[in-house]
Amino acid sequence: MTGLPWLSPPARRGVVHLVGAGPGDPGLLTLRAATLLATADLVAHDRLVPGAILDLLPPTVDRVAVGKPAPGTCGWRQDAISDLLVAEARAGRAVVRLKGGDPFVFGRGGEEAIHCHQAGIEVEVVPGVTSAVAAPAAAGIPVTHRGLASAVAFVTGHEDPDKPASQLDWSGLAAFPGTLVFLMGVHHAARIADQLVLHGRDATTPAAVVRWGTTARQQELITTLGDLAVDVLRSGIASPATIVIGDVVRVRDAIRGHAPVVDALAH
Repeated sequence: MTGLPWLSPPARRGVVHLVGAGPGDPGLLTLRAATLLATADLVAHDRLVPGAILDLLPPTVDRVAVGKPAPGTCGWRQDAISDLLVAEARAGRAVVRLKGGDPFVFGRGGEEAIHCHQAGIEVEVVPGVTSAVAAPAAAGIPVTHRGLASAVAFVTGHEDPDKPASQLDWSGLAAFPGTLVFLMGVHHAARIADQLVLHGRDATTPAAVVRWGTTARQQELITTLGDLAVDVLRSGIASPATIVIGDVVRVRDAIRGHAPVVDALAH
């Protein structure tokens, strides 16, 4: 970072920096994240952090891929990840824990921060651009829009399988007066759609799925809640993907110039 002293201080030894890598496009990294990546001793990164971001690391930085496994594969346990961060910081290294999106939005960053603090390790949290907003935006879908949605709810599409019961209030989500954004839910699209319709959400509600949002690999599926599961299966769209459910999906064509502005926009 020579010549750019205004960015921010370098990564500190003995500290764990929980850093959001953003939604995928390296251009959406924060300046603070870029500084820390360039000055860390070790970067422990998620499976879905794009190679284009990892390519920004100097050759002197050690890399450890500690992401959760893809379906059907083995990977790091959460307690092992947390223990690694503590051990490396205690050894006097400047540690960056690089997580896709924002570390505190379904990233288990809170758990890692608590583990470090309980071990006496200082933690710096660096927010990142979450795909919950960025992926829909890259597809031309605003998650809120005057006249259509004055609220947005971010929902996990993949709850911890060790939970004794679901913590999701499907009745409340079905009645929610705004946009629903599901992360990590494409493999559970059928259940999501079934539960929302079962609890009263109109099956004709517009829905969208955005895969690899903000990157050159971006894919988009536009459908309805009732057809979501079938269309996801037919299209072959898979994770990592963001599901958007709500009338804001209709704004996409207007923003991209493919259709007249919908009536609600004039309100």
